[in-house]
Formats: sequence, C-alpha cells, structure tokens
Amino acid sequence: MEYKEAKDMQVVVLMGGLGTRLKEYTKECPKPLVKVCGKPFFDYSLRLLIHHGFKKFLFLIGYRADMIEDYYGDGSSLGISISYCYDGKELLGTGGAVRRAYDYLEDDFLLMYGDSFMDIDYEETLYRYYEGKSRGMQALMTVLKNGNRFDKSNVIMDGSSIRLYDKMNMTPEMDYIDYGVCIYEKKLFDDFEVGVKFDIAILQNRLSIDKKMTAHIVTKRFYEIGSPAALNEFTEYVKHRFLEAHPAVFLDRDGVLNEIVYNEDAEQMDSPQKISEFKPFPRVADAVKKIKDKGYYVFIATNQPGAAKGKSKLKTLYDINTLFAEELAEEEAYIDGIYMCPHYPKMCENTKEEFLIKTCDCRKPKPGLLLKPKDIYNIDYKNSYMVGDSFTDVLAGYAAGVKTIYIGDLKCDACKKLCDMEPTHIVRDIMQAAEVVL
Repeated sequence: MEYKEAKDMQVVVLMGGLGTRLKEYTKECPKPLVKVCGKPFFDYSLRLLIHHGFKKFLFLIGYRADMIEDYYGDGSSLGISISYCYDGKELLGTGGAVRRAYDYLEDDFLLMYGDSFMDIDYEETLYRYYEGKSRGMQALMTVLKNGNRFDKSNVIMDGSSIRLYDKMNMTPEMDYIDYGVCIYEKKLFDDFEVGVKFDIAILQNRLSIDKKMTAHIVTKRFYEIGSPAALNEFTEYVKHRFLEAHPAVFLDRDGVLNEIVYNEDAEQMDSPQKISEFKPFPRVADAVKKIKDKGYYVFIATNQPGAAKGKSKLKTLYDINTLFAEELAEEEAYIDGIYMCPHYPKMCENTKEEFLIKTCDCRKPKPGLLLKPKDIYNIDYKNSYMVGDSFTDVLAGYAAGVKTIYIGDLKCDACKKLCDMEPTHIVRDIMQAAEVVL
C-alpha cells in the first residue's frame, strides 16, 4: 500500500472568505488573522498541523490577502514552507478557489478551512486515505457524529463508510456532519472550468454517490469563528487549553478500560484484534467523567502492535478506538485524545503493513505517548498520573515524570522488571483509580 507521512503531504488552506458575519472584527483584517487571546486565530490551527508533522502549505487567499502573506511569509521562521494562490477580484467559492490553484497542487493534497480549529489524529487521516486508495477511492472526508449539534448534519454513514453526503438536501437519516478536513486526488478537478465559481460540496456529493470517497470518523468537536458567538466560545476554549495549566490522567487501554481476550492463534491472552472482541469494563464512562469533572485532561496511551505483527489491519485498530470513543461520548465521557503506538521493532511472519515496523519513541515503556501532547496542551505533568496494569506503564510514567497507578496484583515478575520503581498507588480497577486521582 502506498503511504505518505505528514511531512510529504501538501496542506491546502482555504482563506479567501470575507467573514461578513464577523464584520466588526474583519473590517480591517481577514478572518484567519482575527485575534484570539492575543494571537491570530489560524496560529492555533497551524500549531496543531506542525505538531502532526506537516511541512508543506498552500494558502488560497482573497480578502485582505496581502495581510496574510505579510504575516506568515514563506513559513521558514516556523520550519515549514508556505506558498500562495490568489482568488483574484471575484471570490470563486471553495471549489473554484481550489481549481484556480490547480498548477500549485500536488497529486494528492489535504484541504481544510482557515477559519476552523480541527483537532484530530491527522496520522490516522492520512492512513485511512491511502488505505482507501488501495481500494479504488479517490478522496477522504472526515465526519463527526453530530446529531445537528454544531450545524445541520449532512452525511449518512453505513457503518464506517459514507453512504451519502448532501448539504443541499438534508434528511432525518443524516446523523453525521462534514468535519472540514478532506483529502483529494488532484485529477478530480480536471472536469471543472478555471475561473468558474462553485462549491466543493458538488464534488463531494458526486464522490459519495459514486462510492469513491472513504471516511475518517472523528470524535472531538470542531470550533469555528463564523460568528461573534462562535469566536467567544473558541476564546474560552483557548484560555482553558493553552493559557491555563491542567493535570492529565493517561490511561492504558487493555486490562484497564476493557477486557483482554484469548487469542486462539497465539494461544495466549491478547488485546482485541476485532471490533467484536472489544468489551469495555463496567463503569468506565463514570470513572472518566469523574476525572474530567475535576479538571483533568484524559488521554488513552496504548501500545497496539497487532497490525505490525500481522494479527489484524491498522484500520481495524483505529476502528476499535473510534467505536470506544463514540460510546464514551454518548455517555458524556469525553476523551481528550487517544495516543496509540502501532509499531513493532521487528518483522513478523504475517506482517503486511511493513511501514509499521520501526524502533520508535512511542512504544511503552518509553514515554513518547505521554509526552506527545505536551506542545499542544498546557499540561501540569507534576500532578498528572499514568494508570496501567503492566510494568511498562509504570516505567513510562516514571520516564514522563508523572505519578503512577497500578491496577491489579503486583506479581513478583513485574517487581523484578520495575526494580526500585514502585508505583505510587496500587488499586483494583479503574473506578478505584479515579478515586485515588480525586
């Protein structure tokens, strides 16, 4: 399977809008540069994208374009490259702006909006796009289970596949919404005439009908600044996330949040390798809510080498995480992020997705999974916790400088591997771990 990492994927950002609903802020300033807590709005999105490893950017600019180019320049001061394409005197709509930039586009590119903050696992987005391409897909759409909360839902899902996207003819069946991040093959725009105004939703609708667009289901809400109320909401979010320090609880997954299963092929207990095998423990949602209510971030930090070993596909491992996050969200237990290490250091007999074979910094007992969010969250590590059922969790917690909670009986073999590093607390289950944290 062809696969590009973030550093090799072009990010195209739509920045040409007038921002008419935000006119008191955009009279003298384009929407991406509207100040939020002293910084331009798009700085927060760009911070996320750089965190995920993206290096190549194309900004599609129109209104007050010179201000955007003057502010960001060529991106070299941020360690990235930025090029620009101007809409011209007449705004061409989302699709027309992309078509006008045709000569600047790479064969595959990620498209997003400059007035939206979309905090997702972009590594998963890229994987799902290329996995879809291996099955004949030509595009990817990120979608969120919405229920008309943030805007009118416009997507019908069939399991993990898009059955229909149509923002012009919405129906009660539509429970998901176009999240705002898509990936396209450049050649999809060959059929459109240069200089003609059109909404990219036309292309998205056609791709959904033709079954040529795969999906990445995301579980964290988006923020946008299309109105003064939305701008105020995002400002409060920025204060909480970036300006105030909060401790975090990092949760191992298997054996802590869900049952470990018997793998007949390996003849041993193992992580779930199929959705049907995934069974959360009772009261997990209650424990997460208790921790969140006290102001902690909650992250899942889990080693999942099953795909690297050829026991499953990476797509399935991502699907399990998505299902779990959606189930928790339905109970109003919201996870701030799932950090998964899918790597394994050596090739196995059944390995198919060979790009997963590597010696990495994220596989516990290394602390990479716990340290990964430190530059996009303001985390008080001194008062944070790692909760797990293995000596590798305790060692990772020590390495990251957080307190540790061990679930289960600390057997002699684990004690030997821990040496002098005893966990801060030993408990029986996740609910008791939550009580210790609180």
